[in-house]
Amino acid sequence: MAAELTFLSLGANVGDALETLTAAVYALDELDGVAVEEVSGVYETAPWPPPDDPRHVPQDPYLNLVVRSRTSLTPRALLHETQLLETAFGRDRATEQRWGPRPLDIDLLLVGDALVDTPELQLPHPRLEERAFVLVPLLEVWPGGTLPGGRRVTQALAALAPIEGIELVVRLADVPGRHLTRPEGPGAPPPSFDRPGLDPTPDGPRGDR
Repeated sequence: MAAELTFLSLGANVGDALETLTAAVYALDELDGVAVEEVSGVYETAPWPPPDDPRHVPQDPYLNLVVRSRTSLTPRALLHETQLLETAFGRDRATEQRWGPRPLDIDLLLVGDALVDTPELQLPHPRLEERAFVLVPLLEVWPGGTLPGGRRVTQALAALAPIEGIELVVRLADVPGRHLTRPEGPGAPPPSFDRPGLDPTPDGPRGDR
């Protein structure tokens, strides 16, 4: 199978969610048949469903990001691998509450042009165009992207306006797919969010891409 352009949404709201998401991105990149190309900023959002929905479960806000990657795995094989990663980070599907908190949640959004409709997997993700907290970081790593059916990501996001409750928390400095030039020589600083060309604040520049 040729390497297909693939987008995954990662979310967490249990424990140190930022550390979990960072480690999960690296774990994805280490999978055979997966190569991470770009990682969005990390966004904080309220859990879904909202408080006025009878399905709402009280819990902490989520941290979310979207990963752009290439994979030679089939959609089913990729789903299997991502579920193994979720389990490794503490998710227990057998006991968890629907719509409840998650140590790590990985959703396959798009895998090339694959159209899948099975009880265990649907591609494109069936709620992709309903979730601003997915579309915002998706647009960041896929500017100009067009969804199956011909609708652009910008159009899908505009249809959900006004966009509220999605706050950029941080942009990860050292992640697969983001190659930064470090100063040479023994005085080179260690990796951190304060490296030259990076500003961890939402209003700062993204640095070298």
